[in-house]
Amino acid sequence: MKYKNLIINDPKELMFGIAPNPVKTKRGLVIGGGQVYAELNFTLPVMSINNSTLNQVYTHYREIAEGALEHALHMNSKGIVLEFETLLEMTKTPSIGVEIVKIMNEVCENYYQKHGLSSEIRLTPNDLREFERPARQRSSQHLEPMMELFEQGMIAGGDLLSIESTGGKEVSDEALMMCDVKGMVFALAVLGVRDMHFLWEKIVALANKHGKIAAGDSACGFANTAMVLAEKKYIPKVFATIVRVISVVRSIVAMEEGAIGPDKDCGYEGPFLKAITGIPISMEGKTAACAHLSPLGNIASACADLWSNESVQNIKLLSGMAPTAYLEQLEYDARLMNAALNAGKVHAHILQQLLVASDVYTDPQALILSPENVIRISNQLIKGDSYVANAKNGALAALDIIEEALLSGKMKLPELETGYLPILRDDLNTIPENESEFIAMMLPLLDESKFTLAEYGL
Repeated sequence: MKYKNLIINDPKELMFGIAPNPVKTKRGLVIGGGQVYAELNFTLPVMSINNSTLNQVYTHYREIAEGALEHALHMNSKGIVLEFETLLEMTKTPSIGVEIVKIMNEVCENYYQKHGLSSEIRLTPNDLREFERPARQRSSQHLEPMMELFEQGMIAGGDLLSIESTGGKEVSDEALMMCDVKGMVFALAVLGVRDMHFLWEKIVALANKHGKIAAGDSACGFANTAMVLAEKKYIPKVFATIVRVISVVRSIVAMEEGAIGPDKDCGYEGPFLKAITGIPISMEGKTAACAHLSPLGNIASACADLWSNESVQNIKLLSGMAPTAYLEQLEYDARLMNAALNAGKVHAHILQQLLVASDVYTDPQALILSPENVIRISNQLIKGDSYVANAKNGALAALDIIEEALLSGKMKLPELETGYLPILRDDLNTIPENESEFIAMMLPLLDESKFTLAEYGL
């Protein structure tokens, strides 16, 4: 484990638009350098992707990029990031994804050369390995097209490299539904960590080879899945909160392997990563309602360097195409944060305090994202001698924060939620901090037909 001390110790320094280690892109965006940029995420309308529809697919992505950049120019934007999250067919057949990157990069370069508008593409291939069960994380035939898309896609113009990797999901899916916190720690802090080391060593090596930016991973398949399940009342919000904290220990491995940010938006582990590593981060909140509902609409932007919308389909709205409309919303939010930054620290802190205050006590998942609580939890996420110990310590700190908020009367939760708090604490306290002891404890409790230890180097 690389990080033993926080880069940001003072909650007042955990601010939107400012990161200790900003990232500069090839067209001159300085992410975390004193300005918040919009990051637009988009996808196709419902349609098939095959040889007969490829021209339509390519036209969609060209129109999305042109519509977004033209409106960004109209709004006097200082720059934007376009995130291209590939669909299954675009990763299985890498040439499709590469062609889309080429098309969008042509648009980006055209606006840069003609108008001086800076934009970059975040390339996010999907993790094909999750479609095998049991997953073969290291020996899967799906690794080859994934890595081909990464390499050829970055050559074609993808400057920021990310993925929502899924190592450990074979265990976490059931653990989520059963509210099994020990299972989640095993999935994320044992299996997930090992897979992150394996995968991000490869991604960073390719990025360095081609002069690109290894940006970061997202625990979307774990922590965001938990949040969505909690919103639908399938699992308690307090459990989803703990999952969010535990997910940090696997996502930080990308930085340990050399990723420099901005991390990917949809895991919400970004604030902790920023405090621990100093990287810039991408976050999503109210503008992600096109993809999922959440209790983190404003507080999510409290320390964001990129402000994103998750993913919106390229469909027609009354105002225009949906990605263009969402670009406008993101740009207005970024404008407000940038105006506060330009007005000085006092104004920036007032805006941040209002963003936090509007959400913080409405939900435990929002509670842990206040800068003060992020710092407090982050200290616990790095103090142990193993990833398992860090996951346990961070989760216990989050429970402390929830219980203190309840005791103060600032936050109220139904008995269905509060009844889980002692159960979660008891389960966490049974976890040994020594990883080998924890693995020995867990293996008899898990269905080993659902995962292959050797695929995680165990």
